[in-house]
Amino acid sequence: MMIHIAFVLGATVLPLVASQFVTQPSDLITKQGYAGINVRYKEVPTGICELDPSVKSFSGYADVEEDQHIFWWFFEARNIDPTTASTTVWINGGPGASSLIGLFQELGPCYIDSNLNPYSNPYSWTNVSNFLFIDQPNQVGLSYSTPVPAYIDTLDDDDRIVALPNNSCPDYAAVFGNCGTYSYANVSETATGTPNAAPNFWKTLQGFFGAFPQYTRHSFNFATESYGGHYGPVFSEYIEQQNDKNIPGAVEIHLETLAIGNGWYNPTIQYPIYWNYTVDPGNTYDFDPYNDTTKDQLWNAIYGVGNCYDRLKDCDARGIDDVCQEASRFCAYKVESVLDDYPNRDEYDIRELNPDPFPPNFFADYLNLPHVQQAIGAFVNYSESSVEVSPSGTFGVTGDDAREVNSIQDLQSLLKQGIYFVQYTGDADYNCNWLGGQVVADEINAPGYGAAGFSNITTDDGIVHGVVKQSGNYAFVRVYYSGHEVPFYQPVLALALFNRTINKVDIATGLQSVSSTLLTEGPATSDFREGNSTVQYEVVPTDCTHNLMTYEPNDCNASNASSGNASSGSLGRFKRATLTKSKRKSKKRPKASKKPLLRHS
Repeated sequence: MMIHIAFVLGATVLPLVASQFVTQPSDLITKQGYAGINVRYKEVPTGICELDPSVKSFSGYADVEEDQHIFWWFFEARNIDPTTASTTVWINGGPGASSLIGLFQELGPCYIDSNLNPYSNPYSWTNVSNFLFIDQPNQVGLSYSTPVPAYIDTLDDDDRIVALPNNSCPDYAAVFGNCGTYSYANVSETATGTPNAAPNFWKTLQGFFGAFPQYTRHSFNFATESYGGHYGPVFSEYIEQQNDKNIPGAVEIHLETLAIGNGWYNPTIQYPIYWNYTVDPGNTYDFDPYNDTTKDQLWNAIYGVGNCYDRLKDCDARGIDDVCQEASRFCAYKVESVLDDYPNRDEYDIRELNPDPFPPNFFADYLNLPHVQQAIGAFVNYSESSVEVSPSGTFGVTGDDAREVNSIQDLQSLLKQGIYFVQYTGDADYNCNWLGGQVVADEINAPGYGAAGFSNITTDDGIVHGVVKQSGNYAFVRVYYSGHEVPFYQPVLALALFNRTINKVDIATGLQSVSSTLLTEGPATSDFREGNSTVQYEVVPTDCTHNLMTYEPNDCNASNASSGNASSGSLGRFKRATLTKSKRKSKKRPKASKKPLLRHS
């Protein structure tokens, strides 16, 4: 009997370069980390991502449970001594989005070009910190439960993985061109929501820091985005709670700083603000995506009796899984996806039509090259997002996407503990837009925040890329001309922001130490409007590159425009697990698609 495994490749992922099955790595070193967690790893050769031979990189698995193996990839800091540098942990969102999205599309030491060759990212956040990227929960990215030979049935509406009897690709499967090794999607071997994803995240940290004591400071920086608005606060608070238990064999790991980009914190706040961002007062790109009929439909879907807002409030009040699951599904398809279904705009950058080639995701094919898989010790083929770990999969069981999961309360607790929290938002992102982020900032209500004003952020290039409103150890940042993945669109500001965060200085100038008296001065509101000069009214060809000075596509050959997904980007709260990407709702979906939405990267 064949096993049918529901799974979605980040929709922009092309078929594997060739049908291939992954052999179990035989050259991994095994060490026992803290808390009894075994770690299997290898040193990654220079040139697989980091191109500097003096900078070390390691990757492997933390065996957090018998059939749960969490993939991680570590990079030493480039420009400072890695044995004294801080260590930062990065995770993407989804839920179900791989954290290698952040590595290869945003802030890691390399990008991948269209010829599947790595090239150096001069604005990598590894310039100033050691970095640990973690694919979580289990069955996301290169993490796995039980590896099985299988093929992806691309004619199936859900792109199901169909298990094969052995490592050979029969004719009926070869037509899909994607036979390979995939994780058996056992729902009992992964998380069903943010709270029960936290323990394996903690175990992975315990395993890694125990296996690599030279990088252990008993403290760390945490950076995430999108569904990280759920993950970041809850995981951080869980770790602090674990520290209080004096667990035998475990080590205390304290959080120093937390940075969340375009986060999904509170659905009751953020779902209704899709109206504000697109209709009234609208976005700062002076772009009106809807006709009057669509506007009326959207308003009713949000505020009509028994519709999205009422369902979210019911979920909050009752906390029943089925109620929250239905609220998540209704709001995602009837409210959020209106931007996909009617004007066919990119949820992660309202300036672009679908399919949007930015950020490019050639890295997904790169990670499925046999020599790359061997170099990093992978045991399964790579995919950007997992439908099993999504609001249509295990996270849908609890309706996690529609729950606030105490994100705001946990952030308030972390601020009281002295942790430096920076909330940054690219203002072209619709999915987790900056208007909703502002309301979340007001709800967090850090001491003195109401008296602060928006101040320009200075960077070495002399260009104002955004503004910050900061009070003490809390900062809210609006980033101009940026979609969901800020480090891709505004790398100069992003690196400066991150460096100032981990060094605990003010975001505006980087010159003042964070203290309770720190307060930015300026207007109470951020009123800069970019206008519609960067809004695209035709699909951008997949061979285009993004111009960091004009904030538009560079000249490119329009004849190469693709009707498909060759280089669309990836993220998560869901990222569209259908037409193309894997960002929040991992990304968009085409009209009438039944495939699940991914929220944020």
